[in-house]
Amino acid sequence: MRKMAISMLFGAACAAMSISSALADTTLKLVEVITSPQRTEFLKGQLAEFEKANPGIKVDVVSLPWGEAFEKFLSMVQAGEVPDMVEMPERWMGLYANNGQLEDLGPYMKGWDEAGTLGERAKQFGSTVKNTQYMIPYGYYVNAMFWNKKLFKEAGLDAPPATMDEFYADAEKISKLGNGKYGYCLRGGPGAFGSIQQFMNNMGGKAGYFNEDGTSTFNEEGSIKGLQMLADIYQKGYAPKDAVSWGFNELVTGFYTGTCAMLNQDPDALIGIAEKMPAEDFAVAPWPVGPSGKAFPALGYAGWAMMSGSKHKDETWKAMSFLLANQQNIGWAKTVGVLPIHNGAEQDPYFKTEQFSGWFTELQNPDKYVFVTPPTHLENLGVFYDSLVPKNFQAVLLGQKSAKDVADEWAKFLNEEQAKYKAANP
Repeated sequence: MRKMAISMLFGAACAAMSISSALADTTLKLVEVITSPQRTEFLKGQLAEFEKANPGIKVDVVSLPWGEAFEKFLSMVQAGEVPDMVEMPERWMGLYANNGQLEDLGPYMKGWDEAGTLGERAKQFGSTVKNTQYMIPYGYYVNAMFWNKKLFKEAGLDAPPATMDEFYADAEKISKLGNGKYGYCLRGGPGAFGSIQQFMNNMGGKAGYFNEDGTSTFNEEGSIKGLQMLADIYQKGYAPKDAVSWGFNELVTGFYTGTCAMLNQDPDALIGIAEKMPAEDFAVAPWPVGPSGKAFPALGYAGWAMMSGSKHKDETWKAMSFLLANQQNIGWAKTVGVLPIHNGAEQDPYFKTEQFSGWFTELQNPDKYVFVTPPTHLENLGVFYDSLVPKNFQAVLLGQKSAKDVADEWAKFLNEEQAKYKAANP
């Protein structure tokens, strides 16, 4: 009897262990690349909710600092350390999709209840490569103009600039206040190209990176003027000297400390600024128009993608679709500073405040504000953004290279990439 009892207990223990093992037998690897302590903790909180609802799945998060993320993630993939799910900036999509490393999400979306409210932009922007849904954006980074009301008032100005000429004049006037005050929070370090492109498009009067014949617009006269304007702002002291290496965090700090009066940014900057500045001391206005009477704000995006090498694709889709569901996405948008992806989300009281007026003015006036999205179909767009641009832009700011020479170099690179793409996709 005793032996039988022991045997039964042993069997029960083994069964329990087997069940426990079965419930925890799938561990997913998720890589995030646009990181901050706050957003990482929020992401982990959302994933904890997911794990609670799906006890058989655990998600491990790997956080890569943005300034090093492109090279580090590329090295991971090349070394065979392929995650199941990755935060995919729009600029990387062409590289991984064209090399067969991203999973087509279209079949998964067909059975997704939340697909019914998913905005058309999310479907469009996530399928710019081979017309295939390789990624689903989790939100949009739309640029507009933050302006410091107190500094403007000190300089005798009572409204944000409406044109690029006014912008330049205002930057000069505010900088002449002295006392460590500058007109513009310039970004010279990694991640600068969205703003650079915006100046070039604004002054050139053209949306996008290419003409209809496939040639780059970046070395045209107006575009060069836009790049030169940024160089003049820096070299004439209308931006802080150390702005040559500034990234996102330095930009935000520069604005809320009152170091510089104008900032070109998307809603993710609002989170840090609103915590540090009284609401009455700043506002967000639409981006100033160029000589054409139009402005060309940069619209960037990032989202979630599934690696084709994942061995747990169904479980990965479960995690991805959980994060992208309407309510989860609204919470994410509020936390990380993006405009949400589902139709109707803009009616949330959080987004109906004066602070969002600049971005929504741009969104609601397509004839005047023409959004420019990156050419994500180009395989080496990530190399262009994260390697070529920072080095060359800093050289322009420091007077080591002319705006024309760098614009020619960028145009040559883009022309070659576009020709390569067209040859492969006749």
